[in-house]
Amino acid sequence: MSVKNEAQAGRIDTKTKNRIIRFCVHVMLIAGAITMILPFLWMLSSSLKTTNDMYTFPPTWIPNPVMWENYLYMFQSAPWGVYAWNSLKVSVLVVIGHVIVSAMGAYAFARLKFPGRNVLFIIILATMMIPYHVTMIPTFKILRELGWLNTHWALIIPPLFSAFGLFLLRQFFLGIPKELEEAARIDGASYPRIFVSIILPISLPALTTLAIFTFMTQWNDFLAPLIYINDELLKTLSLGLATFQGTYTTQWNYLMAGSFIVLLPILFIYIFAQRYFIEGVMMSGMKE
Repeated sequence: MSVKNEAQAGRIDTKTKNRIIRFCVHVMLIAGAITMILPFLWMLSSSLKTTNDMYTFPPTWIPNPVMWENYLYMFQSAPWGVYAWNSLKVSVLVVIGHVIVSAMGAYAFARLKFPGRNVLFIIILATMMIPYHVTMIPTFKILRELGWLNTHWALIIPPLFSAFGLFLLRQFFLGIPKELEEAARIDGASYPRIFVSIILPISLPALTTLAIFTFMTQWNDFLAPLIYINDELLKTLSLGLATFQGTYTTQWNYLMAGSFIVLLPILFIYIFAQRYFIEGVMMSGMKE
């Protein structure tokens, strides 16, 4: 009886320890989530405040009065519809082109055998260590020679080629069983047919992950439009937000209203595609 009691006590102690560990993990996750969401709540609160309330101390989280007029003023202050269309057009075209280019390159490095494949892949990965500011001036000169300055081509073409997308999809393709391709080749399928009919449908989580990353990066990009775009009707949303930043003063309440609106598409896309996003991140590092 004593041995049985000791075993039961040991199981109870183990269950208690597991519950304590789970409780601590949940507390840490909740604390981290609150810490991450506080800046967004403060942005929403600030977007509904008056200019004077922005500088009150101690700061207040609930605005009084609630200034919905800030959003109306923001839309009236600049052609935000044009900015939104420019951002959407550029981001969607970059996402489509980048996913296609990265998928084709990743399939070649993951499945095809050719001389210097590994060396070339290492060289491409090495470009990820080069800061954007180093290539900024050479890229500017190339685009100037092509006549693409102050056009959306300057925002669309350069981001199509990225080592990150190539690496992400290659790791996912390596985890796809080779038996699927071998069976397709026995049936007479060519490499393009295998790529389109087998690899791409299976790789939907990884492709969605890359599309989300690319869209977020392009939608929030500020430096490239600032360098290459001068025409008011060609500006993107991120560049349009700079309208509220002056040399001596900044209209923070209007800037927060614009920032909140710019953030909404990112939130909606992540909410609706988070299942593919999480699955793609988890499986991209797995191999067969």
